[in-house]
Amino acid sequence: MALIGIELPQVGESVTEAVIGKWLKQPGETVEKFDALVEVVTDKVSMEFPAPHTGTLKSIIAEEGETVPMGAVIAEMDVDDAIAQAAVEASEKQAEAPAPNLVGTLIQGANVGPTGGTFRDTALDDQLAERAPAASMASASPPVTQTMAGRSYSPVVSRLAAANGIDLSTVTGTGRGGRVTKQDVQAAIDAGPESAPAPATTPVVHEGPLGEDRVIEPSPIRRMIADHMVRSVNEIPHAWSTIEVDMTGLVACRTAQRETFRERHGVDLTFLAFTAYAASHALRDNPLVNSSWEDGKIRLKGRVNLGLAVAAPDGLVVPVIHDADREGISGLAKRIAPLVERARSGSLALDDVQGGTFTLNNTGTLGSVLGGAIINHPQAAIVTTESIVKRPVVISGPQGDAIAIRSMMNICLSFDHRIIDGAEASAFMQNFKRGLEAWNTDSELN
Repeated sequence: MALIGIELPQVGESVTEAVIGKWLKQPGETVEKFDALVEVVTDKVSMEFPAPHTGTLKSIIAEEGETVPMGAVIAEMDVDDAIAQAAVEASEKQAEAPAPNLVGTLIQGANVGPTGGTFRDTALDDQLAERAPAASMASASPPVTQTMAGRSYSPVVSRLAAANGIDLSTVTGTGRGGRVTKQDVQAAIDAGPESAPAPATTPVVHEGPLGEDRVIEPSPIRRMIADHMVRSVNEIPHAWSTIEVDMTGLVACRTAQRETFRERHGVDLTFLAFTAYAASHALRDNPLVNSSWEDGKIRLKGRVNLGLAVAAPDGLVVPVIHDADREGISGLAKRIAPLVERARSGSLALDDVQGGTFTLNNTGTLGSVLGGAIINHPQAAIVTTESIVKRPVVISGPQGDAIAIRSMMNICLSFDHRIIDGAEASAFMQNFKRGLEAWNTDSELN
């Protein structure tokens, strides 16, 4: 038998760290390959990480509630020598592999085009357990923990304590076996020199006397959402464009065909299916909006993977419809319904949230009529569809202008001004608008 380290796998190009939620196996337990090993929380999804090998869980390094970087060793396992050797060889092969070249796009005047090669999305296509980083031999790896006065601390805990002048020997650990977690150190920082109470690991409201402020401890996923939003605003120069869309024909189409559609396809005909259809086709015709800024170059994505912003119990999540531009209304409706249900029930899988190239934000369901969303880093843009509101509108026709009651909706595009200017943003928005206004009562739903 040999001792190997189990690494936290990379789960996406914009995810750099995760919170250890709950260990599902304990030291000493026999673990089969693909058994659920630990629950991991990122700003995109809560998921179960399967064991990459069969063996015995020897020790847990990253405690529950601890924030760790992707690729960090989180546990150790005893495995057969052959498995250990294969893991070492895979790790060495991965380390020797050349870094992929980024194919850029040069923009000169109004012309946009690739300089060569094929643009493609960086989404991973294999199952999580298969794409987990190769486990490294513990004996050949640098120490994962630091030891002080007989106690071991993770690098995250050590760095945070050192940066804030915290003596770790004075901190009471609330992790497994009394291990000091990141939350313990943060509590000591917040408390100052007087005391260092252990923090709550779940959202808690600390009650105070009537009329005084209350402090709410954010959940791990809320903290990660906050960090992700700050990063997006800090790194992406946002600009906005808003236009009106006449949804009267689309509303009539949905009203007339909703029951028949449900009987034929087994799902509801939602406005989201129509907006997803129009957005994905507009992205196909405006590839610059379906891109990202990487190391001073622009990556045009070869696939249209449409993210849908969904309000879930633990915070906003963005499940993804891969290759959305290849679907018709019925295909999108069938894919959206179970995806949204999994998002709201907290049962999204890793593949459900990976590889998004653009995000559709439907704040209209919340009653909003105008707003600008924060771009989902590292994407180039996000579009918001607002409430459909009946109001008087001036209609121009052969007999002149007239006032009519129409079903109107505002749409707003937030875009990365490093990549997209007003002309490109307007071209996408007009394309999106035409796609939404093309429907009427007699339209055939593909």
